[in-house]
Amino acid sequence: MNNVLSIQSHVVFGHAGNSAAVFPMRRMGINVWPLNTVQFSNHTQYGRWTGSVADADELTRVIEGIGAIGVLSRCNAILSGYLGSPEQGAAVVEIVRMVKAVNPKARFFCDPVMGTTSGCNVEPGIQEFLVSTMPEIADAMTPNHIELQKLTGRTIETVDEAVAACRELIARGPKVVLVKHLIDKNSRADTFNMLAVTETEAWFAQRPLYPFARQPVGVGDLTSAIFLARTLLGDSVRGALEHTLAAVNAVVRTTFQAGRYELEIVASQDEIAYPTERFPALGVDSE
Repeated sequence: MNNVLSIQSHVVFGHAGNSAAVFPMRRMGINVWPLNTVQFSNHTQYGRWTGSVADADELTRVIEGIGAIGVLSRCNAILSGYLGSPEQGAAVVEIVRMVKAVNPKARFFCDPVMGTTSGCNVEPGIQEFLVSTMPEIADAMTPNHIELQKLTGRTIETVDEAVAACRELIARGPKVVLVKHLIDKNSRADTFNMLAVTETEAWFAQRPLYPFARQPVGVGDLTSAIFLARTLLGDSVRGALEHTLAAVNAVVRTTFQAGRYELEIVASQDEIAYPTERFPALGVDSE
């Protein structure tokens, strides 16, 4: 069985960070080791929350403890998301090195959460750390549109421009870039776009964009987790993209139909594992 070390935020109420990522991965047959960067009462887009940020040294000490009992080599992948401080970013880099020292085949998937959506708060310095450091460390990155622009210093308006930006990022280190939400000026306003790019492949896919009064939080965390899980389970880049888009669509559709703000992840669990509605990915020629 594949084991994923998931280093993200945790909210007691609702679904964001590990609270959106752990259960879906487990439902797909992936064993998850959650390591929480923060513990908050709820996600920050409510505008108020309580809780605390984990000490960066505590994160590395936890992993040292796993190493001390001789099982760290069983870790197949690391997934990082919301960071509570720049120091935690440095701890994540150290943890990745610790895991790869005992399992060189382990892969690091970085979800570079920069607080670019309204109401999503990250501490000063985190964005700069993600831009300057993570591309050289990560095996895969899963930015959204704005994060991809910040990672590459580019303005992106089309699919071709996004592919070029992803390839620029790939030249720094990661083998694959998943753009969790791509804003394409040529696409219809009622579509939600995703893009997966490697050095030699580029796949573009769309699902419906549901007209929420306020968009639910945690969709990006859910997306990164499912894409990682499907990759570990042996899907091609195209296959992982198609499964991810279909599974996330099922969760978002169920949430919209229920009139909820928090993601209906548990209610959608069967569709996460075996989505019934699929959306074909199309190859992109950006030359």
